[in-house]
Amino acid sequence: MEKYLIVCPFLFLSGFVDAIAGGGGLISFPAFVLAGVPVHIIIGTSKLGAFPGAIVAMLRFAKSGFVKWKLAVPCGVAGFIGAIIGALITLRLDESVVESMMFIVLPVVAFYMFRNKNAVSDDVISGLSEKKTLVFGMLASLVIGAYNGFYGPGCGTFLLLAFTGLVKLNTKEAAGITKVVNLAADVGGLCAFATFGKVDIPLGIAAAVFCMLGSYFGSGMVVNNGQKIVRPVILVVLALLFAKLIIGF
Repeated sequence: MEKYLIVCPFLFLSGFVDAIAGGGGLISFPAFVLAGVPVHIIIGTSKLGAFPGAIVAMLRFAKSGFVKWKLAVPCGVAGFIGAIIGALITLRLDESVVESMMFIVLPVVAFYMFRNKNAVSDDVISGLSEKKTLVFGMLASLVIGAYNGFYGPGCGTFLLLAFTGLVKLNTKEAAGITKVVNLAADVGGLCAFATFGKVDIPLGIAAAVFCMLGSYFGSGMVVNNGQKIVRPVILVVLALLFAKLIIGF
């Protein structure tokens, strides 16, 4: 019961923050660590927690006509395959190694996300040829999908930057395809971790419910300068995580 009392409020906060300005993954992952959940189970369970929200986000963009299915489907397949590869790699690593990596990866991801939050533009970018768009899109999806399966936080932001910077899509099209690839990668990672019994299904379902509630309230609020709220919250959560890791499990 204790882990639910820790994870559920943080997952609500994760969804809330993500709806305002992104970066929710930097809260959700440490939440599981603070609750004392083993790292491999954290990664697998977080995929289940993110799955329903990813479906809703993809359907919303698809309904608005921002998903180019001819590109999104092969990129989604690449993201799915990449996530399975990434998950299989991390499952081969000792959990202590993955825990140690958090000292390096989480701060780097946080810095990169904050630094590049506004690095994309709403302008229509001069596109590549159809063949290059497909090749670069699938390559980006495979690599970032592997990161999603291996670890995960910041995956959506990295995909958006890749599809605008590398694939040369405008922001709305890039965001639409990002939702498809993100969902596919979550499913791929979830399948891999579930196969090895590394998913806490009850905790994942509870996390999904609270994350969606947070997203609902976050998206329904008019928040000026959302980054002023988001950054301090994420920094506090990261500080708690590092304190937990230093003290030991």
